[in-house]
Amino acid sequence: MDLKNLYRQVIMDHYKNPRHKGLKGYKQVHLRNPSCGDDIYVEADIHDGVIKEVFHDGSGCSICCSSASVMSEVLTGKDVKTANRIINDYYQMIKGEPIADEDLLEEALVYQGVSQFPARIKCATIAWKAMEELLGESKNEQ
Repeated sequence: MDLKNLYRQVIMDHYKNPRHKGLKGYKQVHLRNPSCGDDIYVEADIHDGVIKEVFHDGSGCSICCSSASVMSEVLTGKDVKTANRIINDYYQMIKGEPIADEDLLEEALVYQGVSQFPARIKCATIAWKAMEELLGESKNEQ
C-alpha cells in the first residue's frame, strides 16, 4: 500500500470515527470558514501549563473534521510550550515547508499532501487555529 492511500485511510477513519468529539463546557473558540462551510468549535481543559483534554464539534469537510480529531489526540497531554511548537510545525508542513521534528507531529503527518491543494489549507488548519487561540488566552490568564 502506498503512503497516499495510508494517509487517506487515516483521514477517513478520523472523519467517520472522530476522537474527542462533543463539547464538555471548557473554554472554547468557535471559527468558521464561510468560503467552504467549515464551522468548528474547539475547547480545552488546560491546567498548570498542561493540556489535559481537547474536544471539538462542528461540521465541515473530511479534511476539517478529521484534522480536528487528529489535533485533539496529538495535543492532549502536551504542555503548552510543546503544543505551540507542534502547531507551528504543523503550519509549516501544511505550507510545504520542511519541519525540524516530524515525530513531534505524530499522526498529523497525514496532512502533508494538503500543501499541494492551496484551497484546502484553511480546511486543514481551522481547528489548529482555534486551538492556537485557546493556548494564547490561557497564557494571558496565567
